[in-house]
Amino acid sequence: MSTDSRPGPQDAWPPSLRLLYPFQPRRISTATGELSVVDEGEGPAIVMVHGNPSWSFLFRGLILALRDRYRCVAPDHQGCGFSDPQPHRMQMAEHSQNLETVLDELGIDRFILVAHDWGGAIGAHRAGLNPERVAGMVFLNTAAFPFRQMPWQIRLARVPVLGRILMERFNLFATGAAKQGVVQPLTPAAEEGILFPWREPPSRKAVSAFVEDIPWMKSHPSRPTLEETEENLKTLAAKPCLLAWGLKDFCFDEAFLNEWINRFPKAEVERYPEAGHYVFEDAGLPLLDRIQKFVDGVPF
Repeated sequence: MSTDSRPGPQDAWPPSLRLLYPFQPRRISTATGELSVVDEGEGPAIVMVHGNPSWSFLFRGLILALRDRYRCVAPDHQGCGFSDPQPHRMQMAEHSQNLETVLDELGIDRFILVAHDWGGAIGAHRAGLNPERVAGMVFLNTAAFPFRQMPWQIRLARVPVLGRILMERFNLFATGAAKQGVVQPLTPAAEEGILFPWREPPSRKAVSAFVEDIPWMKSHPSRPTLEETEENLKTLAAKPCLLAWGLKDFCFDEAFLNEWINRFPKAEVERYPEAGHYVFEDAGLPLLDRIQKFVDGVPF
């Protein structure tokens, strides 16, 4: 399997990335290739699942805040971050199975799920199939049920042929998200880190594959997986849950938050009026403190 699109060894990273992402990820073999997995700290496990276009860099602040008391596990999905490229245009069920492999290989029998963007669907799918392993959940600007709306940016990216050209040749999806996904502009170092895996066109195939895997139509091959995820949310309804939301998200807006509240009426809800899609970047320390308070109260 080719690894040409995987970022190089750590000593070749730009200094800003080594500073913001001071981790030594481990590698875990799955049915579709090797995943890069941050595994920091000891104690109860916090499993962090990113979306698209993103990677475990998204959770760097949370890992640093929690690793003195918790085991922080953050895999890069296939084709993202430092994981192997996708062997084919992968679907949601395959990413969910890879997450199961990570949990099994690391011996994680019980965990708190933290999930953002498309990671919410992947993480919730796996959690709903194994609810006995889930101690609690934190969902941030995400969905785990069929979309009722789709922003123009994603509709454009899904236009046949044109979408792949825009995403893979010109990197417009990743760079656009880095600009439109925040209220306050990213620092140069943070923007460099978020975009680091997508520097070369071959590495962007996973970005377009994730976009094309959004099961908007009922005929989409991943639609049954998403509908299964939605149905199995019922098995998680009694779990402790925090919904932390950037209200200026161009995609997962407050309507999505309300959908979550309808399904998890007992959830704790924290709204961040001046935060966008990359809620960790805009909400900063108040969000990290809020998540710490929540996880400290979850019984294992």
